[in-house]
Amino acid sequence: MSERQTISDSKKAFHKAFPYVIPPIYRRITDELLVELHLLSHQKDFKPDPIFAIGLINAFETFTRGYRPEKHLKLLFDALCKSNGFDPVFIRTETKRTLESIKGTTINEITNFVKSKGTNISDEEKEKFEWLSKVRIHYSRILVIGLLTLLEGAKHEGIADKSSINDLVKDIIESYGFSKERVNRDLNLYTSNIEKMSQAIELMKESVARERKKKE
Repeated sequence: MSERQTISDSKKAFHKAFPYVIPPIYRRITDELLVELHLLSHQKDFKPDPIFAIGLINAFETFTRGYRPEKHLKLLFDALCKSNGFDPVFIRTETKRTLESIKGTTINEITNFVKSKGTNISDEEKEKFEWLSKVRIHYSRILVIGLLTLLEGAKHEGIADKSSINDLVKDIIESYGFSKERVNRDLNLYTSNIEKMSQAIELMKESVARERKKKE
């Protein structure tokens, strides 16, 4: 990306790539993702890695549930990525490959591997956890979502509830030098936004149903 690329430039590129009206309920999350990707694209030490890719896919899919027309979702995601210099094909490929590679792996194994930054892994495990060599842990809200998604996709042996998984996310990111308070704030915000979006979608459905009855 050019050093002179501004958020205005990114928005222009986005709207050129996605020249459709975005339903009001989804405009805010679209704008937030656009701004966050823009900011990350201008950080010299940032490179998208598997955990970031998982987080971006999951955040997008979570906050665009119920989006219509559904056929626009791929175009919308591609526009968000490309307008900020990210490759949507890479994001999708890394997400699928990484989530498939952890099937059958316990949540504690993944936690230990990520915290050790890929060291102390046997030759047998190196192929399975090849994606670890690409992990950079550059802090962002998208990274937090990616790590949470990664752990939720593993076998939960000895892990009783979601709060325990959240604690593991905090421990892992803290091992890379970031504060637990920051992670906790972003996890709470993520959970809160999911609840708000679910409520908004339900209200939208009720409104549509009422309008349909009036017409009938």
